[in-house]
Amino acid sequence: MRIGIEGLKMPEATRRGPLASLDHARSYGMAGISFSSVLDMSPTLDSGALKAIRSRADELGMYLEAGLGKLNPYCSAEAPELRAIGDGDIVAGLRRMMEASAEIGCQELWASLSNFKPQYSGRLANDRFRTDVTWPEQLLASERLLRILAPIARDLGIHINLETHDEVTSFELVRLVENVGPDAIGIVLDTANVLQRGEHPVWAARRVAPYIRQTHIKDAYVAHAPGGLDFQTRPCGNGIVDFRAILPIIAAVNPAMNLTIEPAQSTADKRRAAVPRQRIEIDDPIWLAAHPDLTREERAAYEALIGDYEKRIAAGEVADWETYERTNYGWPTYVNQSYGYAEALVFIRACVEHLTAIAAELALPLDAPPLARAA
Repeated sequence: MRIGIEGLKMPEATRRGPLASLDHARSYGMAGISFSSVLDMSPTLDSGALKAIRSRADELGMYLEAGLGKLNPYCSAEAPELRAIGDGDIVAGLRRMMEASAEIGCQELWASLSNFKPQYSGRLANDRFRTDVTWPEQLLASERLLRILAPIARDLGIHINLETHDEVTSFELVRLVENVGPDAIGIVLDTANVLQRGEHPVWAARRVAPYIRQTHIKDAYVAHAPGGLDFQTRPCGNGIVDFRAILPIIAAVNPAMNLTIEPAQSTADKRRAAVPRQRIEIDDPIWLAAHPDLTREERAAYEALIGDYEKRIAAGEVADWETYERTNYGWPTYVNQSYGYAEALVFIRACVEHLTAIAAELALPLDAPPLARAA
């Protein structure tokens, strides 16, 4: 296993661009980059530009992953680049993206089913709870699109891998993979997102294990608050996710799996503004009705996990939501726009150190380069 970084959340990715970001990421110890869309590597799918990125990654001994973006037809209007790259034909655009990725050896392609809307709070931040179209209708439309894309994937020898994203459950992803075919469709395990759907991260990892082909490694604060639970991205080891249990599951699936850290995005790339708290409305009747697969046993294990984490908070081992947001361990808050480049590197280093320590403790096959000081 190797530790790399997610392309959109990589500090200074926008300023440096994809090619220079390879050297930059390597300078602070990353073994690869996973771009959520091949269009982030080249908006025009320029063959020369893509091959140059591939060549530089190979020279540096880094892994390179690409993606397709959002594959829910009800969200297509929010991703006009998919239609544009196909000259008005979204399927043609996705085919071109898949072909361009395969040409540079990117055979595992990230995708997700929907978008997160940070300007809204609670369940309405997720397309799962849209009021103009039901979530089952969105899943059905997404499955139909995947069935169109699956033969293309098979011909190219690639996989379209759906992330355990904010809006979808691991149960639903397993059904999608099995319905369309695991020879063309896989899963990207995001270790923290499953918490937003009321799922225990270890239980979810075991559930999707047969189909994991990519990862997003991140941790989160989850604790009781008015209206449900607060969710807040944290460095690995500072949140609720048990990586001692999850890393062996990933290693058993594929000891060469890439571990792609998804850090909080820094203000070096995207100016932050105050947003509502990311609330999990786990006791709301509408929320509960939308999660029919959750069992009492898993809900109990989930609550026990939160209870143990809240003991760590009470003991002062980890900061509560307000303290972390206010000080971020000595940094001013995101709202004050000062979670910048240096702070993002501290976040990333904390993740690498936590994962590396666990891998050493459990004798897992982790190829971790030394953490260098970034240029």
